[in-house]
Amino acid sequence: MRLKRSTFLRAALGAGALATVPGTAAFASSQAVTTNKVADLSGPGLTDRFRMAATDLGIPARTPDGRLLFMFGDTFEQPMVGGGWWRSPVALWSTTTNLPGGVQWSGAVGGAAAQQLWDYPHDNPTFSTVLPSDVITIGGSMYLHAMVNKGLGNVVWTEIWRSDDSGASWYHTGAKFDPNIDGGLFQCLTWGEGNDGYVYVYSTGFQRNKPIILKRVRSDQIANPAAYEPWGFRDGVWAWGSPATPILTGSFGELCLRPLGGKWVLTWFNAGDYRIDGIIMDTPTSNLFTAYRQTLIYGGAWGQEDDNHVAQLYGGYVIPGSTLSDLHLSVSQWKTDAGWPYRVMQFRVRGFG
Repeated sequence: MRLKRSTFLRAALGAGALATVPGTAAFASSQAVTTNKVADLSGPGLTDRFRMAATDLGIPARTPDGRLLFMFGDTFEQPMVGGGWWRSPVALWSTTTNLPGGVQWSGAVGGAAAQQLWDYPHDNPTFSTVLPSDVITIGGSMYLHAMVNKGLGNVVWTEIWRSDDSGASWYHTGAKFDPNIDGGLFQCLTWGEGNDGYVYVYSTGFQRNKPIILKRVRSDQIANPAAYEPWGFRDGVWAWGSPATPILTGSFGELCLRPLGGKWVLTWFNAGDYRIDGIIMDTPTSNLFTAYRQTLIYGGAWGQEDDNHVAQLYGGYVIPGSTLSDLHLSVSQWKTDAGWPYRVMQFRVRGFG
């Protein structure tokens, strides 16, 4: 049975979680962070000129030509889920350099109206939609990992697309991954390029109830599924090439791993605790159980939101131009019982690093 998107999000966020605000985890740092909402990034008056009043995710990356590209998921023309002209993925460019002033859009991929990045019919016999997982720039090319879903939470395969013109056009690399590899923990992923010739990949299932694993791949082999090497614990030691072992337990949703300020940052939707958390580590192989960790944005109830509490939040992607001490995130929100709000917002977190 195909799981409806609203059912998936209600289950993932938790019915009880919508009415309560949990405290920080016991192992989180007690250092205070200051969070505030900078702006809505999508919605009427913001993105309806691109015929995309309703959208989510907004996964950002720096393009080879220096702009910002934000990658969005299920997108509709009217300001509500299901509000006509369903597309995914779509993307917008920005030339914003002053992040505290809010991201401004300079154009849409496809022209005056944001076009689906490649042509396919939604709700076809094989799958219902294609959702972006993460996007990365390596040299003069951009790579998009996408999840092909037959109903949310039911991934039928994942694949990698490539752009050689800063996101203006995309083509399939041929890379395709079975959804069941690594026990279903290589579906929803995030990646960051190190200074050692490797791209490091954190991944989980797309059900918001699973832990994360780590793999690495040579930067020039990112579109070769056979080149991905797992990080695992075997015979008392952690090593590359051992079967993938969870590096952090929990209920992980959307992920964002980035090298930043000489460290590595992971931000994610913590579905089990209904919030967006962040970790700062020395390397992707650092012990995440003991790494510096903070809650960045709490989930909250409708009608009781403030700068640090957001109702039915998810996502939480690091916007290029951020620093450890001044972190900017694109955060999604969806009121599943009404279909609106369904939008992307920008939040600023100070004091994290």
